[in-house]
Amino acid sequence: MNRRQFLGSTALAASVIPLFGTGNAVAAPRAKRLLPVPLNRGDTVGLVSPSSATDDSLGLQLTQEAMEALGFKVKTGAHYAGRRGYLAGTDAERASDINRMFADKSVNAVICVRGGWGAARLLPLLDYDLIRRNPKVLMGYSDITALHSAIQAKTGLVTFHGPIGAGSWNKFVVDQFERVFFNRELMHYQNKQDAGDELVPRRNRTATITGGKARGELVGGNLSVLAALAGSSYLPDFSGKILFLEDVSEAPYRIDRMMSTLKLMGALDKISGFIFGECTDCDPGGGYGSLTIEQILDDYIQPLKIPAYRGAMIGHLREQFILPVGGDVEMDADAGTFRMLEGVFQG
Repeated sequence: MNRRQFLGSTALAASVIPLFGTGNAVAAPRAKRLLPVPLNRGDTVGLVSPSSATDDSLGLQLTQEAMEALGFKVKTGAHYAGRRGYLAGTDAERASDINRMFADKSVNAVICVRGGWGAARLLPLLDYDLIRRNPKVLMGYSDITALHSAIQAKTGLVTFHGPIGAGSWNKFVVDQFERVFFNRELMHYQNKQDAGDELVPRRNRTATITGGKARGELVGGNLSVLAALAGSSYLPDFSGKILFLEDVSEAPYRIDRMMSTLKLMGALDKISGFIFGECTDCDPGGGYGSLTIEQILDDYIQPLKIPAYRGAMIGHLREQFILPVGGDVEMDADAGTFRMLEGVFQG
């Protein structure tokens, strides 16, 4: 069951965090950047389920095995295997697992087991002062965008948009993980290309929307989740930021509607650069009457006259980048690349 099935309609999202008409006054005051403590082999990682329940115990087992194979000790949240309908326990239970992992001095990182839907329900229940006092790695993607956005807005902590625990830990992802966390490289994000038996590469191609280079802090994540947070205090300041987006199983008209939300709330007019990852299973249906994702992005992004490209390896992909949300980057829209400008860990 994917994230879209949980979001449902805009009315459902609004029942959790209302969409208020706010003009340009949509973002929380800019929080001072806060870096997490470094992560090393032998450290303890905490596993939490902030969103949907994992419907197969094998997924939980594989998550623990993957963390151990990376060289970590594992501590599980009290409710990480819980279930309340499609959620992994009650809101209070799931929020308490996150708060306890940040409070636990023996835990060096918090890894989200899966996405789905439900993280936005936790935002009023998180202890942001506690998180600020105990800055550590938080990683996940898709619905975990709600946590990335809120924690950045409230604390300034750099978090990581990357694979969930129950996802694929293939060679590309493991290499990304080791380079980001163990080697602490200033990463250069360039799509992997392999022509295979084709004359020219077809997979992982990038396309320039507007050429040029831009610098700024990375913000973003899943488009549907960001749009559902509009009008709340759980969005960071978009001024001068590089916005990255991805989504899954959304009809083009829904992508159009959510891009319109970002435009009307003033977010798009503030950013200095734009990177679109993959919109997996977002192709138009049969027949006439649909815009393409390419046309929709052109409509909203080209008038901004800022560097922008699409096709980055970000999103619901087997091989995906691990990105520092809140980290400083420089993007090159003509080359379809971006790079970290400084370290994102303490020390």
